[in-house]
Amino acid sequence: MTSHDFKDGKISGCRILVTATTFGMRDPSLRKALEDAVEEVRYNPLGRPLKASELQGMVRDIDGIIAGVDEISAEVLEAAPRLKVISRYGVGVDGIDIEAATKKGIVVTNTPGANSSAVAELTIGLVIALARRICEASSSTRNGLWPRMVGIGLKGKTVGLVGLGRIGKEVARRLRAFECRVLAFDPAVSEEEAREVGATKTELSELLSESDIVSLHVPLLPSTRDMVNEEFIRLMKKDAFLVNTARGELVDEEALHRALREGRLAGAALDCMRQEPPPKAHPLLEMKEVLVTPHMGAHTDEAMSVMGWMALRACLAVLKGQRPENVVNEEVYQCREGL
Repeated sequence: MTSHDFKDGKISGCRILVTATTFGMRDPSLRKALEDAVEEVRYNPLGRPLKASELQGMVRDIDGIIAGVDEISAEVLEAAPRLKVISRYGVGVDGIDIEAATKKGIVVTNTPGANSSAVAELTIGLVIALARRICEASSSTRNGLWPRMVGIGLKGKTVGLVGLGRIGKEVARRLRAFECRVLAFDPAVSEEEAREVGATKTELSELLSESDIVSLHVPLLPSTRDMVNEEFIRLMKKDAFLVNTARGELVDEEALHRALREGRLAGAALDCMRQEPPPKAHPLLEMKEVLVTPHMGAHTDEAMSVMGWMALRACLAVLKGQRPENVVNEEVYQCREGL
């Protein structure tokens, strides 16, 4: 790695592109710290996740990216000859071509644990909103009605968590207060780990057939893409709810729409969709059984600040020739050490 010259604490000649749209939004000291540390900082001009075709023209003289959920493809990396680090402002790295980054010696980092509580809190909020029909009741009341709407209590209900990583564990801990029975499917988690957070580890088929609410907490991988398909839904209870605060690509949206339309599910809450933002005429948006939020699970004051500082420290560490925490592609260092 070629290190930059330091003058008065600033990495001279270094340019950073910040594509994460909420970076420093609630903590202005983040942007100031970054701007004081490098020669130039450029921010996302479009205010939304960027496509590969848009990024290609922005990265030619960039040394580091503090990235949101943008499409950082091999083509983008080829267009960035100076790029040394992609510091993900968040956890998921499915939008980054990790293999291509590693081949080019680009370090990829993320911020695990920074937003776990925030996403778990939104998950609980969506569960309650679905069960008590809060949005539907609010809309009806605002329209001059005074409906007697019957909701579903959580006490004694079974909630199935598909994935019991950091966020899944936080959700399980919070469900204890509601006296729910919590089932969890996660091959990477032991029965003891599940019990520690008040969950019972089980097989996916059993979880789906017994759960009143199914909540997704798995990363987007080839094995999880479209996991919520016709077969998955067919195993769920007819009056069950689906909650997704993970990744939109986990859900076959056409299959979900059919199931809701045919009354094979009671409802769904989606904080993420396959296309973000979704088209105005998207069929799921037209259904009263569907509650949609704009991928805001990680967007609390605390979570954004923690993610921001973690991403900032990792980005600057690489540019200073140091090894950062939370490296996603450790192979990039193994390749260097083998040279």
